[in-house]
Amino acid sequence: MNKNFKIGNCLIGEVTPVFIIAEIAQAHDGSLGTAHAYIDAVAKTGVNAIKFQTHIANAESSPDEKFRINCFPQDTTRFDYWKRMEFSRTQWRDLSAHALDKGLVFLSSPFSMEAVDLLGELDMAAWKIGSGETSNLPMLEKIAATGKPVLLSTGMSSWAEINGAISTVRSFDADLAVFQCTTSYPCPPEKIGLNLIHEFQARYDCPIGLSDHSGTIFPSLAAVPLGAKLIEIHTVFSKECFGPDVNSSITISELGQLVQGIRFIESILHSPVDKDEQSIQLAELSRLFGKSLYVSRALPKGHALTNDDILLKKPGTGIPAKHLVQVMGKVLKKDCQENSQLKLEDLE
Repeated sequence: MNKNFKIGNCLIGEVTPVFIIAEIAQAHDGSLGTAHAYIDAVAKTGVNAIKFQTHIANAESSPDEKFRINCFPQDTTRFDYWKRMEFSRTQWRDLSAHALDKGLVFLSSPFSMEAVDLLGELDMAAWKIGSGETSNLPMLEKIAATGKPVLLSTGMSSWAEINGAISTVRSFDADLAVFQCTTSYPCPPEKIGLNLIHEFQARYDCPIGLSDHSGTIFPSLAAVPLGAKLIEIHTVFSKECFGPDVNSSITISELGQLVQGIRFIESILHSPVDKDEQSIQLAELSRLFGKSLYVSRALPKGHALTNDDILLKKPGTGIPAKHLVQVMGKVLKKDCQENSQLKLEDLE
């Protein structure tokens, strides 16, 4: 079992950059051109990978399958919808090549044995398992046997089902990452389950990710300081797009903000601050913003200082304000002008 492994050229592990996956799923609505357009758009955001879903209607569905959300007037059944989402082997090969050309890791989740065979021909860098396939142990065996890393979502599964899936993958000595996921579209904040990141780490001792369906960037940002090493998030061109997952997705613009936010947070987490060292580095600013003792009015030589004689003013280049008490009662060795900075040499 490896705690650190590679997906393409990206190292996944404890002190490595978070691996960010833009999940397109069926946002292309069956349009090959739109699928290619998503690759171009996503590549500009700085994510590591783009992920689709590979559906082969005859292999995974039947006319008896009911719609999760029936928003497709052109599809009589869910089977019809999956049929309309299909791409040919050549088309999948072209999508993969396009993604790689744009510097993206290409991923697609299989939903049938036939889809595993098809995607196996593309030599994907890893396998992303959707939540609905976590208990599909025969398919997991086929996938794990390829030796490629397995990224396992857990949105519909009990601990017992997750244990079974992980045991199956590890029986083939395949690298593994586990994603906290809640199958709810869109997922409300009280069901995100970020507490489970630590639970997964304790149970399975492998990289942990978050697969988010909230339609916002917030859970993913929050997951990073909690230890998430992979982020998967649904992405669409616009909230005005058509499809059942639009409300659970962020826009391309928001995806760019998410990447920027994650990299910013990583920089924070990997840069511990020593306050004493920092104070030395900021000494000049401290003098600029600090307060010194100033004379509130003209005072003659021989005057014993009282609280009424002193003001605290910037800059902090004279006697520091913290020494106010120590100068009370001190006698002036010289005349002091109103609003002048008090110096140690002015005191007996």
